[in-house]
Amino acid sequence: MSQETKAPTPPPTGEPKDSAGKPNPPSVEPVPVRRTGEPAALATPGAPGAPPKAAAPDAPAAPAKPAGPTPEPWNSALVATLKRQYGSGIREASTYLGQNYMVVDPSLIPEFLQVLRDQEQFDYCVDVTAVHYPQREKQFELIWILYSFTRNERIRVKTLIADGETVPSSVPIWPAANWLEREVYDMFGIRFEGHPDLKRILLPEGWKGHPLRKDYGIIQQDNEWVQINLGIESGQ
Repeated sequence: MSQETKAPTPPPTGEPKDSAGKPNPPSVEPVPVRRTGEPAALATPGAPGAPPKAAAPDAPAAPAKPAGPTPEPWNSALVATLKRQYGSGIREASTYLGQNYMVVDPSLIPEFLQVLRDQEQFDYCVDVTAVHYPQREKQFELIWILYSFTRNERIRVKTLIADGETVPSSVPIWPAANWLEREVYDMFGIRFEGHPDLKRILLPEGWKGHPLRKDYGIIQQDNEWVQINLGIESGQ
């Protein structure tokens, strides 16, 4: 009796097999072993299994610059009284950061200051000073800071003058203004008519220039004066 040779049953379609017809075990990717303390490797962007690359965030917009303080109208019984007396001669009456000030025409000086002392009791001249604005037609802002002990009130009186213009001295009103006006003359070159002894108070006589003017160089020195009076070269 003849025996029939039976062919081996083929594995399911799609399953890999070896040369003997046996199914191959599924392939497994090797897992890298990381030693203790060794940093984990970063996945290469775009490689299989790597997380998608995050888009760079947009740069935040620069914050808007906050608005600075601005002067506000100063309305008071004092201002009303003076405006009735001087009208448009008072060009401005404002409050800035809690500081009350009036801008008056130069022709009102010194009468306006005399009225403030005699009628409104501003008997103490705290300071006389100035600010230089070279880009303006009226380059100098001259300022009197006044205080009333009776009212417990401080105000500022301002007037604008051009370079070379003079104003009457307030020494007859407040004798202490003598040294204050000398300092303004020394630092800014502003002259006060009627001052009893207008000369420098901080710098020596013969010094050239006025250091608080904006057109005076910040490291400028009078080299000639230093050489003549000190016998040395300027260190600037």
